[in-house]
Amino acid sequence: MVTWRTLPFQALDGSTLYDVLRLRTDVFVVEQNCPYPELDDRDRSALHVIGRDADQQVVAYARILPPDEEGLPTVGRVVVRAALRGTGLGHVLMREVLAALRSHHGSVRSRMAAQAHLEAFYAAHGYRRQGGVFDLDGIPHIAMRLSVPG
Repeated sequence: MVTWRTLPFQALDGSTLYDVLRLRTDVFVVEQNCPYPELDDRDRSALHVIGRDADQQVVAYARILPPDEEGLPTVGRVVVRAALRGTGLGHVLMREVLAALRSHHGSVRSRMAAQAHLEAFYAAHGYRRQGGVFDLDGIPHIAMRLSVPG
């Protein structure tokens, strides 16, 4: 059982922030062997979608950045704890992200820079590829967009 909360940065207590940053660093820096600036000064303006298990461990997370010049929020840092991948939790997380977009921005319209190997995963939630593959911190990525209103 996973419980979900969507919070602005200012509502994150120190323990929650630590747990989120630990999960992101464990996956994006250590597991993927990708030294990059995980702390990018964008968390302060983001909404944080956080899933905790019955033991209150952060097991899934994503952030939603404010709308850009085109009026589209950006979804990023989508992550599920390694031991829970393949359980469907990632799809539950994305449904929570879409609900947060709808609730906070009035629509699910959004964009992301997705790791290229996850294209089909995000496509299952309505995202469509925009252009070719590009390198982001040594990992192949693609721009994706969800244009359906709702």
